[in-house]
Amino acid sequence: MKTVKDYIRTIVDFPHEGIMFRDVTTLFADPRGFRMAIDQMLHPYAGMEIDKVVGLEARGFILGGAIAHQLSVGFVPIRKKGKLPGTTISQDYKLEYGEAIVEIHDDAIEAGEKILVVDDLLATGGTAEAGIRLIERLGGQIVSTAFIIDLPDLGGRTKLEAMGVEVHALCTFDGL
Repeated sequence: MKTVKDYIRTIVDFPHEGIMFRDVTTLFADPRGFRMAIDQMLHPYAGMEIDKVVGLEARGFILGGAIAHQLSVGFVPIRKKGKLPGTTISQDYKLEYGEAIVEIHDDAIEAGEKILVVDDLLATGGTAEAGIRLIERLGGQIVSTAFIIDLPDLGGRTKLEAMGVEVHALCTFDGL
């Protein structure tokens, strides 16, 4: 029987030499694989109080929308700077090769709302950390984070857990 990990394609030397890119588009393209991933991402949260799902740009939108639908809650995107049309707050963070900024609408989350943060991949944890900081600035309470893939060698899980955030991942890949 196939696992979620079996549906994920690895592309060698993308986007740079020495990188093993974990491509979830093959998982998304397969109806059984995609359903399996969504069902498994939902499982830890059965019966929990969650008010909104926040998806991190861009593949987190695909997962987050599906999970929010299944939980019958709202969905909120966290996007790269300049992509949201309304009034936003922003958070900068470090990338492997530089820096970036993400934003959220300043009225997307009400104080006290319980939030599940979703993305496809946890690597260094920079994007997830920035998203969590935005949610917390708006008064949201992080219930948990959910990812398809964890790359433990890059330290993202350790970073988020040090912030007191619960981390769930469906599979891991060692190395870069």
